[in-house]
Amino acid sequence: METLKQLIERYPALASCKKEIEQATDLIIKTFENGNRLYICGNGGSAADADHIVGELMKGFLKKRPLTETQVAAFDDKDLAKGLMQGLPAISLHSQSAFLTAFLNDEDPSLLYAQAMYALGKKGDTLLAISTSGNSQNVSNAVNAARALGCNVISLVGNKACKLDDISNIIIHADHAETYRIQELHLPIYHYICATVEHHFFKV
Repeated sequence: METLKQLIERYPALASCKKEIEQATDLIIKTFENGNRLYICGNGGSAADADHIVGELMKGFLKKRPLTETQVAAFDDKDLAKGLMQGLPAISLHSQSAFLTAFLNDEDPSLLYAQAMYALGKKGDTLLAISTSGNSQNVSNAVNAARALGCNVISLVGNKACKLDDISNIIIHADHAETYRIQELHLPIYHYICATVEHHFFKV
């Protein structure tokens, strides 16, 4: 597994947010250790990043993550159990099309993610809010809903001061101002986080 030092050697622009990357990784580990969930939201490319992160956490990323003998023993169908992987509970808030379309048809679209977060979240969960500008209204509304529930908030943004600065527990400013360049830096950040979290929980 790549260390944070090695990551920054490959992406020197990430040196400015090294501390926040470490803090975010530790918070996500704590979230899962406590039996809580990670929720993720964003728009456009950031929504795609949210799904990407879910994919790395819900199944094996760099490791196979086979079920333990105890977990296998709970199954009547052992072959089924041996084909499964241990997952970490991560949910992208835009992944529920029936709810999304119903809400968008009937209600204020800017409250979409806030409604999803408020319905699903519980105290101790973590919301990862991804916004290249850090000012997306639907994302900041989700953050405020998460805070009302007693959830933690990590925000992944660009290098400018933004709305999410004042309402996030941890904010990772990727050091670029242009949208596609910010997204290019977001990917190695969350790949590192996912790999480190996986390594913590799955040693083999």
